[in-house]
Amino acid sequence: MIGVLLKKIFGSQNDRNLKRIAPMVDRVTQMEPPMRKLGDAQLQAKTGEFRQRLANGEPLDDLLPEAFAVAREAAVRTLGMRPFDVQVIGGIVLHQGRIAEMKTGEGKTLVATMPVYLNALTGKGVHVVTVNDYLASRDSEWMGKVYRFLGLEVGCIVHGLDDAQRKQAYGADVTYGTNNEFGFDYLRDNMKFRLDDVVQRELNYAIVDEVDSILIDEARTPLIISGPAEKSTELYYRINRIIPHLQEEIHYTREEKSRTVALTEEGVAKAENLLGVDNLYDPRNIDILHHVHQALKAHTLFKKDVDYIVKGSKVIIVDEFTGRLMPGRRYSEGLHQALEAKENVKIENENQTLATVTFQNYFRMYDKLAGMTGTADTEAAEFAKIYKLDVVVVPTHRKMIRLDHPDVIYRTEKEKFKAAVREIEELHHIGRPVLVGTVSIDKSEKLSAMLKRHGVPHEVLNAKHHEKEAEIVAKAGQRGAVTISTNMAGRGTDIVLGAGVAELGGLHILGTERHEARRIDNQLRGRAGRQGDLGSSRFYLSLEDDLMRIFAADRISGLMQRIGMEEDEPIEHRMISRAIENAQSRVEAQNFSVRKQLIEYDDVMNQQREIIYQQRREALHGGNLKPAIMDMIEDLLGGILAATTDEKTYAEDWDMETLNNEMNRVFGLQLNLTAESLSEHTLEELQEELLDRVKQRYEAREQEFGEAILRDLENYVLLQTVDSLWKDHLLNMDHLKEGIGLRGYGQQDPLVAYKREGHQLFQEMIERVKEETVRLLFHIQIQREEQVQQLRREQEEQPMFYGPAEGEAPKGSKTVKKDRKVGRNDPCPCGSGKKYKKCCGK
Repeated sequence: MIGVLLKKIFGSQNDRNLKRIAPMVDRVTQMEPPMRKLGDAQLQAKTGEFRQRLANGEPLDDLLPEAFAVAREAAVRTLGMRPFDVQVIGGIVLHQGRIAEMKTGEGKTLVATMPVYLNALTGKGVHVVTVNDYLASRDSEWMGKVYRFLGLEVGCIVHGLDDAQRKQAYGADVTYGTNNEFGFDYLRDNMKFRLDDVVQRELNYAIVDEVDSILIDEARTPLIISGPAEKSTELYYRINRIIPHLQEEIHYTREEKSRTVALTEEGVAKAENLLGVDNLYDPRNIDILHHVHQALKAHTLFKKDVDYIVKGSKVIIVDEFTGRLMPGRRYSEGLHQALEAKENVKIENENQTLATVTFQNYFRMYDKLAGMTGTADTEAAEFAKIYKLDVVVVPTHRKMIRLDHPDVIYRTEKEKFKAAVREIEELHHIGRPVLVGTVSIDKSEKLSAMLKRHGVPHEVLNAKHHEKEAEIVAKAGQRGAVTISTNMAGRGTDIVLGAGVAELGGLHILGTERHEARRIDNQLRGRAGRQGDLGSSRFYLSLEDDLMRIFAADRISGLMQRIGMEEDEPIEHRMISRAIENAQSRVEAQNFSVRKQLIEYDDVMNQQREIIYQQRREALHGGNLKPAIMDMIEDLLGGILAATTDEKTYAEDWDMETLNNEMNRVFGLQLNLTAESLSEHTLEELQEELLDRVKQRYEAREQEFGEAILRDLENYVLLQTVDSLWKDHLLNMDHLKEGIGLRGYGQQDPLVAYKREGHQLFQEMIERVKEETVRLLFHIQIQREEQVQQLRREQEEQPMFYGPAEGEAPKGSKTVKKDRKVGRNDPCPCGSGKKYKKCCGK
């Protein structure tokens, strides 16, 4: 009550934000007449002037009114479009590093030109992030006219570019691209072996278009670069064959709300019997148990043409929020292989994670982040908590007059679709365009078949026809058009009303099911009523819809009984709509919890990832690693002595055999130390003497190879070692996370346990990095020039030059003399134990 009263007196937080922005909009408008008087060359010269003022120390914020006015005038001259005052408001919000919520059709694409231009003046680069390649290409060309007119370079990152093209695009002042491409380039850059091959610059400023889709919906799935793990695919087929023999409630239980499935005791016994396994919970069979669970999920929770489609011989994921295909993305931990076995298509090898990052942690690396969308306010709390982004709701240029009808609810899905087809038929008959929203490919094709039987011509837009997305959606406002679309298909493409459509009432949106998130429903509604156009919307629902059945059945059924509802009779009541929205709120909270947990766990990995990538970057920059190598040597020597000696005991009680072996294995020193030879030494003296011997040997190698070559070797060996052990560490962390949830049964907080044990695994990895790096540097051998030339002639390609050092090799190793061509899959002749293609032939 008090809050409502205060709001009436002082206005909402959003009102106060808009009030603070208003004077800046006025200043931009005041700058407009002088800019209009400038010739093209004079207007273009403003870019150089602004850059000089920045170089002289003028703050970027002080340039805003003038720079926005320049960008506004450039848009008029190049595009014939003048940004409205509300668009200037949106631009200011974006420059401030916030989210601008602007209704569909308010011209968000144009809004971005002003803050992009202003921030590009710094020369640090601006990224504009879109949801697909089409929009990235379209916007970079369309809005690129403004930037190029003003002397800025524009790049575009789309699928299929090589590294040289990507580097050029990232070097531009303004770079358009998709969230996936930006994220994957970041991961790929941190797997490169030469600084020249790195394509991205420092992450300066990003504007994320459709920010709710990218930072909320897609943030449930991390980006993963993976390589094939050498595993037999027969196991998947074998397990897949037993799943049809398991019955729900007898052998397994299924929870649709949380999308989980679990074997019962009877189910475990049945699976053991069918697989011929004594005990599934024996540690030796834990892998089989894991894949039984994945196969169960594939059969019971994942539906064809809803969660995935089969195209050719491939299982392709369908994005649950956008309805778009996600080629190249695969479910992890064997789930994708389980789906391939279920659909009887070729099973691709299971992949091992080589690099991974969540969208949350990637986008939080930008110095400044902003976003724009038609629907963000319902997720304002999540944007604030995860990204520290405030949402500002920008008023519309013209009053929104779309008529949103209450939901119409039927008992069964069949009745619902019959009623929906009836309304579509009636509206098509009078020429009014209809955009029909469905939640899956399966439902869109079912509705399409019904419309065909009724002779209603229509277009279908779903993941199977995504290539024509923009073209189909752009025509959805024409007279008589009927378009069936999954979820948010066509986002980013304006639906312009055809001639005479306004007189008929504008575009009508017909939703055939409510989505889990209110934002998605609002996005669908927002396709109509753009820029003050007439339009209307209505959702047709049934008690058999997933959302209603799983989350709201009891509440809605009770309401219907109180209101009274006959067979085949629909009900239309505001209370029902509110009950459904409450159900959606609960699902949104549940999904937020899932994303929050993902980020909490990835934050552990992110701290480790930052350390490793920083170490890699330093090595790539070719800095002098010798001081770091010397620190590693001291640490390793200290560890060897701590494990083999004790200052509280006599030398004859020390483990001299292990000490000698370790000094040889790690440092290549054959010392033959004995208790007698050390009887007069204190442990401190021994440590100093051994450290001197190790350092002398390293200095000798520096003289032998040459300082420059050894510095290069230090960088290269560290990179190789870090990459190899980091990959193994990621696999270990995957395994740790997979079973960590069970700690809750032992009264442990799984996240606390994951942090503690993950830190321990990371420390162990760091110690292995030190040991392996130092060991390789002390045993490495450089082929002489004449040997290299001979190897080149023999192998037709230049090999790398690393092998054990002659004369001081570890026990049992030998220098290899090549007299034949080495196959790429043969053991490397350097003696590393790796395949040639992954070692010297890399």
